[in-house]
Amino acid sequence: MNAPVHLSQPTTPTLPDAAASCPAALGWMQGSPPPANKLIRFADGSAYQWPQMRWSFSNFRQLVPTRAVGRGFGAVCALPRAERDDIDALRFTPLGGGPPITWAQSLAANYTDAILVLHRGRIAYERYFGVQKPGGQHIAMSLTKSVIGTLGALLVTEDVLNAETNVAHYLPELRDTGLADATVRQLLDMSTGLQYSEDYDDPHAEVWVHMCAGNVLPRPPGYPGPDSFYAYLQSVKKQGEHGTGFAYKTINADALGWVIRRATGASVSSNLAQRIWHKLGAEQDAYFTIDNTGCEFAGGGLNTSLRDLGRFGEMMRCGGHFNGQQIVPKSVVDDIRFGGNKTHFALANGATLPGWSYRNMWWVPHNTNGAFMARGVHGQTVYVDPTAEMVMVRFASHPVANNDANDATSLPAWQALADHLR
Repeated sequence: MNAPVHLSQPTTPTLPDAAASCPAALGWMQGSPPPANKLIRFADGSAYQWPQMRWSFSNFRQLVPTRAVGRGFGAVCALPRAERDDIDALRFTPLGGGPPITWAQSLAANYTDAILVLHRGRIAYERYFGVQKPGGQHIAMSLTKSVIGTLGALLVTEDVLNAETNVAHYLPELRDTGLADATVRQLLDMSTGLQYSEDYDDPHAEVWVHMCAGNVLPRPPGYPGPDSFYAYLQSVKKQGEHGTGFAYKTINADALGWVIRRATGASVSSNLAQRIWHKLGAEQDAYFTIDNTGCEFAGGGLNTSLRDLGRFGEMMRCGGHFNGQQIVPKSVVDDIRFGGNKTHFALANGATLPGWSYRNMWWVPHNTNGAFMARGVHGQTVYVDPTAEMVMVRFASHPVANNDANDATSLPAWQALADHLR
């Protein structure tokens, strides 16, 4: 099979900086119709080429089929403003050393499309770049998993799901696959033993077939693989034992999405809308990208507005309480904050994120502030710091998918801001 389009490109000294790669300045998709050299399409893979992705990440609904996560008909929950003018000049030292940089410089270094800082529930800082606007959505990539993990954990507290029940109990279609004897808890904590590589630099990694099956990436000529997320999940094989270590695999989130659909009798979009999005007082609908069967990409297809994702993060900071109601049980948030198995996590990540763990599809640094975060490729982030009473949301289109390409100028920025706001 020909190799599919990749989500990442290596950094080189010749890559244009944030200003030079601005999609508005480059004129992508401008004109009626746009000139051929300014067109961005899903089918030819240009939507995932860089710098074109600086436009496509803010406009996925124009490229692929989607399903709405309705905001409902209630009033918007206002986010009061208490904006500060002392954040851009905040200085910190990147991981690994080097000269200090400012907060504003870090935004450009990480190709930020939009960023929001909430402090004590008020907007302290809000910026938009490129073609991202307050009235639009941006793809959340794997940050989606944290939203799905929260939904799954919520359903466990409602006894709709049992965390210790095997996947095949809910999905008999998977009884002959590697997922059959994995538990819901093992899906939530990414501790399944499955034959699946998430290595974006390996053109033969299973992630590429998974993405093509689910209509996330265009299929190369002669593609012989599965035609949907459902079909792909039925092909997954076991490799090792479940529950013996952390192994980040997007298929865990898509398997959880299918479990949620089967157990509730409703789509992932409907579950998210009814149980969380309506109650947040969101100002806009969110949406999921979907495959050829209308199945949502639970592993990375959520698109939201910046402020609505901020509302979600603020709900998590406040123990699941927001907009005058308990939306997610406090026990779910407490469980996330407590974190997962550090030893299992270290086996997979080595020195990359020392002392971290993973729980309910959230990343937990175990720092002194009790922070936890949602992470997505190319720089998508929700960082929740309860001690600093801070929530930070960032959309980005970094040219390299793996977050270790931006962590050096991101993780210390979040800590420096938390220290500053305290």
